[in-house]
Amino acid sequence: MNNIVDRSGKPFSRRNFLKLSAAAGVVGAGAAMGLPAAGWAATSQPKKGGTLKLGLAGGNTTDSYDPGTWSDTFTFVGFSAVYNTLVEIDVDGRAIPELAESWSYSPDARIWTFKIRPGVEFHNGKTLTAADVLASINHHLRTDSTSAAKTVLSEVQTVRSPDPSTVVIELKAGNADFAYIMADYHLAIMPAQGDGIDWQAGVGTGGYVIKSFEPGVRMVLERNPNYWKPDRAHFDRAELLGITDGAARVNALVTGEVDVINKVDVKTIALLKRNPRLVIEETKGAQHFTFPMLVNSAEFKDNNVRLAMKHSIDREAILDKILRGYGSVGNDHPIQPGNRYFNQALAQRPYDPEKGRFYLRKAGLDNLRIKLHASEAAYTGAVDASVMFKEHARSAGIDIDVVREPADGFWSSVWMRQPLTTSFFYSSLTADRMFSLGYAKAAAWNETYWANERFNRLLTQARGELDDGLRREMYNEMQQLCCDDGGSIIPVFASSVAARSTRVTHGGTTAPFGELDGLRVIERWWQA
Repeated sequence: MNNIVDRSGKPFSRRNFLKLSAAAGVVGAGAAMGLPAAGWAATSQPKKGGTLKLGLAGGNTTDSYDPGTWSDTFTFVGFSAVYNTLVEIDVDGRAIPELAESWSYSPDARIWTFKIRPGVEFHNGKTLTAADVLASINHHLRTDSTSAAKTVLSEVQTVRSPDPSTVVIELKAGNADFAYIMADYHLAIMPAQGDGIDWQAGVGTGGYVIKSFEPGVRMVLERNPNYWKPDRAHFDRAELLGITDGAARVNALVTGEVDVINKVDVKTIALLKRNPRLVIEETKGAQHFTFPMLVNSAEFKDNNVRLAMKHSIDREAILDKILRGYGSVGNDHPIQPGNRYFNQALAQRPYDPEKGRFYLRKAGLDNLRIKLHASEAAYTGAVDASVMFKEHARSAGIDIDVVREPADGFWSSVWMRQPLTTSFFYSSLTADRMFSLGYAKAAAWNETYWANERFNRLLTQARGELDDGLRREMYNEMQQLCCDDGGSIIPVFASSVAARSTRVTHGGTTAPFGELDGLRVIERWWQA
């Protein structure tokens, strides 16, 4: 994991890496070829003018203009209104052209050619060229870079510009989903300057211009009058306030201080729903909770024990009690139901303690005693979910001792060290990114140390497979392998829940990944 570093050059924290990964990959269709500019039409007539006020968790005083340091919702939402990327993900989860007018790729999906949209200007009047794109990508690839996106771009071998309107990216191996990677918000296109980019100026091609920025506290934006998308960026002004405390965010929304908040505690949703001036915005399957079992440990090296554990958890009860229904049950693989490659034929594993006992006996055990190291560092409710698991498993002859761990040091000292812990992943990724991140043999965050030869062979084959039917078959089998052999118990997929005032609205459909309309709330929404 030494190749994953934070902005100071130290090993990059798992929590921040997963936040970044949530923006780096997305749910969606296969790669596009030579697509026209499309996908920006709303389903109802937008209204121009007004000010959008956002109260957001995820601001840090260490935030900066450097795209390599962006680490959470505050910077993702704010700067996505200031900058554009080569590729945008639309509300249907498709990769569509943004600053790239179109793209094409070689028959093996290894060489990608992006045609740059003509006539686009930066906020300072400079015309966008391939040189700006080249410099913006190389900002994350240079040898001394500590950018979070360096990992996202790890498969890039070379980047070149044969002419002022073309960028060619050569990969180490074929990847049919590479267009989605280029939609990563860190890969914002900025003006070239010398051997790098002028990131300090805060100048982009997006719908809004930065008027003030106090890291983690406040950002004020004003509409770019020369924005190249005529049917976007409807508000005259946007203000972002960093509000860490959940109760304070709710209070700011209820009192009218802000129009939109994120990360709503599910315990408060029923109360907010009773207010006719507020609307709940749910993004399904935004993350999934896991109980990783280390397959290289004495406790879980026998797959029969792992299967006993998987049959001994009541997923419906956790969905109801911990998430208050804001999510869906999991099936011990990381591909959520909204993903186009979700294996619909794979039978849902039920709560069956008798079958749990059956698998224990196959492992030569009459009963099992195991410690579960739980921490709220994983997700709100992780300890309660662990206690529920303890109660569920008792009927299968499994005695779980829940050990509550402090949040401080959990990821560095407990996770991936103890045989059984609590954990989570943001699941708003392509199937390839999700499997590559947490399940491939050499993956930095393979939290169970699972190494299935068949799975890893299929992962490599599927990445470069352009026949969608064959690719689907591969991903379906990989989900089956995770479910029946993997080390992760995945009880639920959790929704991302935001809330908005009826003073603002949108076209009726929001992006099926991430939060706040795929983090594009400022550009896509308008005043009611």
